Amino acid sequence: MPDNTVTIVGNLTQDPEMRFTPNGVAMVRITIAVNRRRFNRDTNTWEDGDTSFFNATCWRDLAENVSESLRKGTRVMVTGRLEQRSWETQEGDRRSVVEIQVDEIGPSLRWATASVTRIPRGGGWSGGGQQQANVPPAPVARNNPPPDEAPF
Repeated sequence: MPDNTVTIVGNLTQDPEMRFTPNGVAMVRITIAVNRRRFNRDTNTWEDGDTSFFNATCWRDLAENVSESLRKGTRVMVTGRLEQRSWETQEGDRRSVVEIQVDEIGPSLRWATASVTRIPRGGGWSGGGQQQANVPPAPVARNNPPPDEAPF
């Protein structure tokens, strides 16, 4: 069985905004900016390369947790599956996009710190989730300045 798992590390381009499908399922669409840096041996300096932008979607409890925990500029690690979505415009043109369906997401701890609050099994974030013993409070990520804005 082929596997199309992908993992990326980058910065959120905007605050996650939770929305709901007509059936009431929570979802969050995010864009992650991935900037490639290279060390130039001739000048002995780091140089920024091209920036790539990846659209991703989180569903249900994960969407609620992302909306509650992550903010624009947060450096995140995302693991998920690539999925192609196609549609037709009102003018009759066919469009297609490849997006990441997120399985796991969290703040990168390379240049940041975070605290984690566990949520009781069987429910998403309700703003007042009960903490389990010896687990520090809510995720807080302090990290690099946000990347340039990108269209969502």
